[in-house]
Amino acid sequence: MQSDSAEEADRAAPVLPQKQPCLSKSPRALLSETAPTSAYSSPARSLGDTGITPLSPSHIVNDADPNVSEQQTFLVVVAIDFGTTSSGYAYSFTKEPECIHVMRRWEGGDPGVSNQKTPTTILLTPERKFHSFGYAARDFYHDLDPTEAKQWLYLEKFKMKLHTTGDLTMDTDLTAANGKKVKALEIFAYALQYFKEQALKELSDQVGSEFENSDVRWVITVPAIWKQPAKQFMRQAAYQAGLASPENSEQLIIALEPEAASIYCRKLRLHQMIELSGKAAVNGYSASDTVGAGFAQAKEHVRRNRQSRTFLVENVIGEIWSELEEGDKYVVVDSGGGTVDLTVHQIRLPEGHLKELYKATGGPYGSLGVDYEFEKLLCKIFGEDFIEQFKIKRPAAWVDLMIAFESRKRAAAPDRTNPLNITLPFSFIDYYKKFRGHSVEHALRKSNVDFVKWSSQGMLRMSPDAMNALFKPTIDSIIEHLRDLFQKPEVCTVKFLFLVGGFAEAPLLQQAVHAAFGDKCRIIIPQDVGLTILKGAVLFGLDPAVIKVRRSPLTYGVGVLNRYVEGKHPPEKLLVKDGTRWCTDVFDKFISADQSVALGELVKRSYTPAKPSQLVIVINIYSSEHDTVSFITDPGVKKCGTLRLDLTGTSGTAVPARREIQTLMQFGDTEIKATAIDIATSKSVKVGIDFLNY
Repeated sequence: MQSDSAEEADRAAPVLPQKQPCLSKSPRALLSETAPTSAYSSPARSLGDTGITPLSPSHIVNDADPNVSEQQTFLVVVAIDFGTTSSGYAYSFTKEPECIHVMRRWEGGDPGVSNQKTPTTILLTPERKFHSFGYAARDFYHDLDPTEAKQWLYLEKFKMKLHTTGDLTMDTDLTAANGKKVKALEIFAYALQYFKEQALKELSDQVGSEFENSDVRWVITVPAIWKQPAKQFMRQAAYQAGLASPENSEQLIIALEPEAASIYCRKLRLHQMIELSGKAAVNGYSASDTVGAGFAQAKEHVRRNRQSRTFLVENVIGEIWSELEEGDKYVVVDSGGGTVDLTVHQIRLPEGHLKELYKATGGPYGSLGVDYEFEKLLCKIFGEDFIEQFKIKRPAAWVDLMIAFESRKRAAAPDRTNPLNITLPFSFIDYYKKFRGHSVEHALRKSNVDFVKWSSQGMLRMSPDAMNALFKPTIDSIIEHLRDLFQKPEVCTVKFLFLVGGFAEAPLLQQAVHAAFGDKCRIIIPQDVGLTILKGAVLFGLDPAVIKVRRSPLTYGVGVLNRYVEGKHPPEKLLVKDGTRWCTDVFDKFISADQSVALGELVKRSYTPAKPSQLVIVINIYSSEHDTVSFITDPGVKKCGTLRLDLTGTSGTAVPARREIQTLMQFGDTEIKATAIDIATSKSVKVGIDFLNY
C-alpha cells in the first residue's frame, strides 16, 4: 500500500494472499518479509505500497445497508435542472408531495420560447465578480457598449465542457465570449449559488419567514452518460455554492436526467401525454390542460397565492404504467441541449421500482448541434475568417444573432411550407461591409448556397428545407444510436419509448423517431416535455429509493499480492519474500463495469496485514472502464481513492496473528463510498471515491 514517508513505509509491511486455490501456506507462515529480489519496480513497490491479500474466500454481499434509510428529514425538496441551453428549478414540500411548484416566471424571455426556464448564461463583471444569470445576464450584456462589453465575461452553454473534457480537474478552465479564461468550478458554483438564493427567497416569500438552507434537500440533475469525474465535479461545485457540505453530503442528491424523467413518466395520466401514432404531434399545451378538471380550482388558488406554476401529481400509477407488467422494459430518450441520454429501465413489482437494465449510452447530439450547423452555414456564406472576427469584435451582436436563430429554429416542422426569416443584427451587416468591402446581399448571391435568400428588410430567408437540413446531422446521430441500442438483446423487446428533454419538443425529431421505431414500440411524449426532468427530479428527492438497481459504470477494485503462478503471471511482476514467490500489482475486483448493483448494496472483502508489529495499512482503490482487469498497471486503470488505517491501539499479545481488515464498498448510488475496519480494534476509516484529485 502507498505510504506518505519512508518511515511509514518501514512500518507498513505487505499483506499476503490467501484467496487463491493454489495457496497452501497458512497466513502465519507468510508473516515474515525480505527485500524484493526482482529487478522490476512496480507502481506498488515504488510507492512503498504494502501489498494486501484477500482473506475472504469470496465477496460477501449485503443487499441493504441499514444506514441507507433516511437519517434526516427535510421540509422541502428543491431540484435544479442545470441544462446546457436552459436551466430551472422546481420544489415540493415534503408534507405536500403531490404538489410540484415550478419556479416563478422569469423576467425577459423570447417570443416563441417558454420562459419556465432561463438560459444557462452567466455574466461576470470586469473584476470577475458574479453579476447576473439567465435572461438578466443576456439582456445586460446586450445593452453594453461594444467596447465596454469586451471587458465583461459572458459565458453560455458551458455545461458541455464537463462532457467533452477528458482530463477534467478542479482547475479546468472555461473561455468567456471575450476570450478570457475563468475557472470552471467558479462558474458552476456561481450558477448554483444563484439558484440557491432564488429558491430560498421564493420559499421564504411563501412561508412568510426566513427559510433555512438546512431544511432543504437539493437535487441536481446530470446526464447519465457523463463520466464519474463530471458527476463529482458538479457535487464539488454545489459544496462551494453552499448547497450542502461534505460533512452533510446526504443533503445533496446527484440525479441522472433520464432516471428523473423515468420517475415522472410513471405518474403520467392519459391526458398528460401525447402518443405518436400516425397523427401529428401537438405541443405547447397550456398549464390548465396538464391536470384534470377536478384540480382546476385548487390549482388556480395555489397559483394566485404562490405566483408559481403548480403541478399536481396524483399519488397513483398512471394509465400507461398500469399496462406494464413485472419485467417489462422501456427506453427513456432524454434529448437536451447538449447531450442525448438513452437509458433502458425494467419494472419491478409490486411497488413499481425501477431497475436499470442496460447502461446509459448516448453522446453529444443535443440541439446545440443544430446551432453548430447554422454557424457552419454562416461560415460558408460569409467566410470563416469573418465569423471568427465578428464573434470576437462584436460578441453581444453574435449573441443577438443566435437568439434570433433559436426562436426560428423552434418553428421548424416537417410540414412547413413558408420560409423562416432570421434577422441579422445591424452591426453584422455594418461590420461585414467594413471587413469585406461589399454587402451581405452580395455575399449571399456569390455563395451559391441554395434555399437561403436575402430579404430587403435585413433578414436571411431560409426555406423550410434549408432549416430542416440543419437538423439532419444531429437527428441522424440520435436515430443511429437508437438503432444500435435496439440491436441489443436486452432492449429489442421494449414496450414503450419515452421521448423527453427540451429537444424532444422539436417536431422534426418526433417525426424521425416515430418513423424509425413506431412499429417496434409505443412512443410517448409527456406534455410540458421540457419540464419532465425537473419534475421527476423533485419526485426522486422525495423518494430516492425508487431507483432500486443501477449498472455500475466502472470496474472497482484494490491492488493485492497473490501467489505467483509460473506461466500465468508476467515475470516482471515476480516478487520473492522469504523464499515464497508473489505476484505484485494484482487487481482484486469488487465489482465489474456494467454489473447490476442494488441501491446501497455493500460489497465486503477481508485482508490481512503482514505482521503484528505493522502500524499502518494503506489500501489503494482503482477503477477502470473495462470489465476484465488483471493488474493495476493495465491500460486505463486509474487510482481513485486511498484508505489509510492506523493499526495501533492493541497490545501485541491481544492482536491475533491473522489480523482481519474488512474493506467495504457501497454501490448503487451516484456516489460511491469505501470503508476499512480493523476488526481487532474496531477502528475504521472512510473515503469517498475521488476522480478529480488523483
